[in-house]
Amino acid sequence: MGKLFARLYDPIMKPLEKIKFNSIRRELLSHATGQVLEIGSGTGVNFPYYKHVDCVDAIEPNQQMIQQAKKNIASTNNVPITIYQATAEQLPFERNVFDSVVSTLVFCTIPDPLQALEEIRRVSKPGAPILFFEHVRMKQPLLAQAQDMLTPAWKNICDGCHLNRDIVSFLGQAGLQVECINPHYKGLFLMIKCTNPK
Repeated sequence: MGKLFARLYDPIMKPLEKIKFNSIRRELLSHATGQVLEIGSGTGVNFPYYKHVDCVDAIEPNQQMIQQAKKNIASTNNVPITIYQATAEQLPFERNVFDSVVSTLVFCTIPDPLQALEEIRRVSKPGAPILFFEHVRMKQPLLAQAQDMLTPAWKNICDGCHLNRDIVSFLGQAGLQVECINPHYKGLFLMIKCTNPK
């Protein structure tokens, strides 16, 4: 299923990118500087948006996604990008390495999001911006219930994606300091800027 999802990801996402996601990504990644960690880089859709960074270390557990992402490295404006096959819950990096962390549309699929956030805190420097663009469980009760009902089947189709995950509550549990939250599409998607307060 992971191979099929990797093959379908770009054709499904390209229309959404053109509508709005590309401008959201551009805005979010404009806040990334220095040595950047990208969580779950997928097919490398963020790579062209890195403009003012020194380098990017990207992690991705899906080998098929990594193969597709390598084709996108060529469009990165000479930003050095290294992709590691790894999970967010066990990052292969030392403490206090990264100046910025980026995660876009990936925390829905991470099996243990709290552990992943604790790992992000460990490897990022004090005060580092931690930048998210994620879809979340909606506040409107009927829509939230629909997300709950659809999630079991959706996870099987979309590589473990939870339609109803509340990323904001995990941020607080992990001790990240939320600076601002910008909702999109009536709150289905959130752009979130945090800092590592350690």
